[in-house]
Amino acid sequence: MTNHLYDTIFSTHENSEKPFLIDDGGKVSYRDFLQRVNQIANALIASGLKTGDRVAVQAQKSKAQLALYVATIKAGGVYLPLNTAYTAHELDYFINNAAASIIVVDAKNEEKVSEIAKREGACLLTLNQDESGSLVSLADQQEESFSAVARGTEDLGAILYTSGTTGRSKGAQLCHRNLISNTEVLKDFWQFTADDVLLHMLPIYHTHGLFVACNLLAFVGGTMIFLPRFDAEAALSWMPKATSMMGVPTFYTRLLAEERFDAALTAHMRLFISGSAPLLAETHKQFEARTGKKILERYGMTETNMSTSNPYDGARIAGTVGVALPGVDVRIADDHGNKLADGEIGIIELKGDNVFTGYWQMPEKTQESFRSDGYFITGDMARIDENGYIVIVGRDKDLIISGGLNVYPKEVEGLIDEIEGVSESAVIAAPHKDFGEAVVAIVVREDTRLTEATITETLQEKLAKFKQPKAVIFVEALPRNTMGKVQKAELRKSYDSLFASL
Repeated sequence: MTNHLYDTIFSTHENSEKPFLIDDGGKVSYRDFLQRVNQIANALIASGLKTGDRVAVQAQKSKAQLALYVATIKAGGVYLPLNTAYTAHELDYFINNAAASIIVVDAKNEEKVSEIAKREGACLLTLNQDESGSLVSLADQQEESFSAVARGTEDLGAILYTSGTTGRSKGAQLCHRNLISNTEVLKDFWQFTADDVLLHMLPIYHTHGLFVACNLLAFVGGTMIFLPRFDAEAALSWMPKATSMMGVPTFYTRLLAEERFDAALTAHMRLFISGSAPLLAETHKQFEARTGKKILERYGMTETNMSTSNPYDGARIAGTVGVALPGVDVRIADDHGNKLADGEIGIIELKGDNVFTGYWQMPEKTQESFRSDGYFITGDMARIDENGYIVIVGRDKDLIISGGLNVYPKEVEGLIDEIEGVSESAVIAAPHKDFGEAVVAIVVREDTRLTEATITETLQEKLAKFKQPKAVIFVEALPRNTMGKVQKAELRKSYDSLFASL
């Protein structure tokens, strides 16, 4: 048995001098990168990693962090990337739930996490954005060779946490098969080759930036311009050296705000891809008018990787997410899983090798999420248009997608309701030009002395910044129907122009 994921995607380039990663510091070849992977894999084993153990990582994006991902896979571990914005309060749950045996954090957070690591009996290592830290020091002492630990197609490769509208966050289990199948399909569907140079400005703690981008470019032997985050100035500077780009809608709205972003600058680019949040049709049209190129929009989620896409060759239609990718079965269904006719609005349900194996240690949640015939219930509402393309019209849950990141109102509401002086709250999305959707808290207070500042300051200690409300509005009562359910649709209508003047 081989290490299915590592051997399929990375091992063929172990002796290649071709650049894999480029940044302001220079170039790193495949050979040097994979030697570093071997050193980190040896460091993980020296730190007690056993086959199947979870490695929880909250660190700023760096070449060393990407090597840590590959090293975890090669050493037989399960990679658990965590959003860098998560607070210690949030990390506590993820680390405990996953029973992580190794925790890697930025040194500035070491003290906050040390008690968690001690309680869980986990080894705590540090990794900083400048590639210093105890993990790096330990890796420097290790051999540059490492024999991959055997792992099969159904063995776990990663766990990514995705929240729910009720209860605790759920760990989506992604096996080697899930990740490889998606990479193989996207290579052909998007026509990536060894000649591609991808402008990479996404974070690498979720599916889009880590698996879709990094696995794909490594698989074809391409190169990535590996930047720490999105910055319009840096994007404009590096774009002449790229052939392709992946981004969230916010990237594209910010590029369109730059006068230098025009047809001449993008003339050599073969592909712009957008995902992680809905791309406004207006943004799609503005982009084409400015550059003469159409953004390719696709659809995926943590549990399924990529599921649908507008075509590479063929019509890319604004406001749609295209058709099912090869090997993915998609249906629009009613509440009972019955397929609906084209044009009717229902829930996106899908099945394929890309679909996760279930939620970590949550068999009930896993069972609730799948139909008896194996289709995964995404919770996203859509219809099939006259061209056979999927048009997402909303969500049957109250999920908010702000800047490409998921925010689940129930989590925010629970923390607000704990604040002294709050009677109840409802968290909704309001349209926002830059973020797509912004988090807004509607609060009924028992004590009129309670201020917006008190609420926001309290949440800063408990919630990642992207989850924190961009506005807190006090009301006398929340609108309810005859059954007593809060009418969030009514609230969204009331505040849909809240950020219109931005």
